[in-house]
Amino acid sequence: MKENIEPRKIVIAIDGYASCGKSTMAKELARNIGYIYIDSGAMYRAVTLYCLRHNLFEGERLLVDELQRRMDEIEVSFALNPATGRPETILNGENVEQDIRGMAVSQRVSIVAAIGFVRRKLVALQQALGREKGIVMDGRDIGTAVFPDAELKIFLTASPEVRARRRVDEMTAKGQDASYEEVLHNVKERDHIDETRAVDPLRRADDALLLDNSAMTIAEQNEWLMKQYRRVAGIRE
Repeated sequence: MKENIEPRKIVIAIDGYASCGKSTMAKELARNIGYIYIDSGAMYRAVTLYCLRHNLFEGERLLVDELQRRMDEIEVSFALNPATGRPETILNGENVEQDIRGMAVSQRVSIVAAIGFVRRKLVALQQALGREKGIVMDGRDIGTAVFPDAELKIFLTASPEVRARRRVDEMTAKGQDASYEEVLHNVKERDHIDETRAVDPLRRADDALLLDNSAMTIAEQNEWLMKQYRRVAGIRE
């Protein structure tokens, strides 16, 4: 009689550039293997939405000192949507999942995410969420700063043009106005800010697997990712 060996629980960190499809990939993997999915980028978007709602931007300039004074009153959490089975973002008790996905937030989230005290608070929360393992988390610094010891690290990339087109298609499907030129500019600008920020810049961890999905279908990348998960979790084919 064969011994029934459960696969070991691991932390899966998926990092990469804006609009690469990290969240789509991470959500699908988590659903397929019964893990908890955490969208770290949604946390930064929620703080950005707070800043917009409380007039903490003067044009493109963030009132950093005022935000620091208010950080203790910003609470970000997740609640499971029973219809989709996926977590949605909660800001101070309000479901803001749709509000954080608009261009107003996209244009400023990299500015907020570059602030040291913002990152420290949210990284601590992310680490607490992953303490029991069995999670898939995506973002910009999950494999380098949040979970440097994650058992499986993926770094996702695609050309800016491909990413911009995907983002426009996603926004259009949700009934949001989207200009390809504006989105492409935003994608390139976010790349520059993410790569050059002083605190935890976007970079590929030394032990992260690189995946360029520019020419891949969602089914192909999901198959590739599942293969990596099975290998690391010790599941035989």
